[in-house]
Amino acid sequence: MPLYLVATPIGNLEDITLRALRVLREVDLIACEDTRHTRRLLSHYSISKPTISYHTHNEQARAADLVQRLERGESIALVSDAGTPGLSDPAYRIVTLALESGVTVIPVPGATALIAALAGSGLPMDGFFFAGFLPAKRPSRRARLTELRVLPATLVFYEAPHRIRETIADALEVLGDRPAVVARELTKLHEQFVRGTLSELGAHFRQHEPRGEITLVIARAGDDNLERVEGGSIAAQIERLMAEAGLSRNDALKQAARSRGISKKAAYRMLVEETHAT
Repeated sequence: MPLYLVATPIGNLEDITLRALRVLREVDLIACEDTRHTRRLLSHYSISKPTISYHTHNEQARAADLVQRLERGESIALVSDAGTPGLSDPAYRIVTLALESGVTVIPVPGATALIAALAGSGLPMDGFFFAGFLPAKRPSRRARLTELRVLPATLVFYEAPHRIRETIADALEVLGDRPAVVARELTKLHEQFVRGTLSELGAHFRQHEPRGEITLVIARAGDDNLERVEGGSIAAQIERLMAEAGLSRNDALKQAARSRGISKKAAYRMLVEETHAT
């Protein structure tokens, strides 16, 4: 029997498809990231089916058990607490194991925060890159942002409210002062879109406590900006960073070095050479 990957609401319980409800009513078992959370959804729609936990901490053992049940002829729906299983939630292990065992995997699509945030952001959607959650530690987070800096695509991240200030600050330093949007509590009572440049968002969240689930959307670098960063005047880049982002000369030099993938010492040598050349 098949394994169904059923997308569930990301907040508003009305954001579930008729097909998803039918599948949840018909399967033999529902595997849930949090059984208590899923039971509230099932109860809302008067669905009475057995549930079993499937989360990060038991995924390895539970995936094998569930695939054995699928092979014996049971049908199973896998759901996460919100959105699509596998999208920053557990699912990869059971999907790969099911496919290796010849089990049919059927996605049942629905609400997802990244698409909702993109749609409401006002930023280009013709090309985007979803990077999930950035690393929690600052050096790793900055390294990841540096990898993504030159992608010709709108960047989308999930972030925890207690880290959004630091993430915006790092994005400003590594990516430059791009247009960006923080989408908060999507589809819920206190849904909010905060739009501006990264420096403006940073100033906003220094004054307002960030709460709830957050999606951060950042515009791609313009072609002219990429050209200036890659091969233009480093002196001009430093002056621009000081004027636009309010950085000190030393911090602007550090950011210019990061954006070019060189050390601060090498960036300083370039600055000195430019100064002597003029």
